[in-house]
Amino acid sequence: MLLISCPWCGEREETEFHYGGQALVNYPADPESLSDEEWALYVFFRDNPKGDFAERWAHTAGCRRWFSTVRNTVTSEFQS
Repeated sequence: MLLISCPWCGEREETEFHYGGQALVNYPADPESLSDEEWALYVFFRDNPKGDFAERWAHTAGCRRWFSTVRNTVTSEFQS
């Protein structure tokens, strides 16, 4: 079981959290001008690195807040 540190509640078990995907993905500046293919790239395609990766998590069974953190995708260890 992974332990995830919520910035507001402290360390909790992973079952209290919901994964929200890659962090720091900016909404398109001019969404009206995007083609269907560009929308598909924005919505469905994300990086999948081996190593440190910025992610979004929600503490759904706790404070219900979203936060960003960095997790190593090889070891599943979270950075403080």
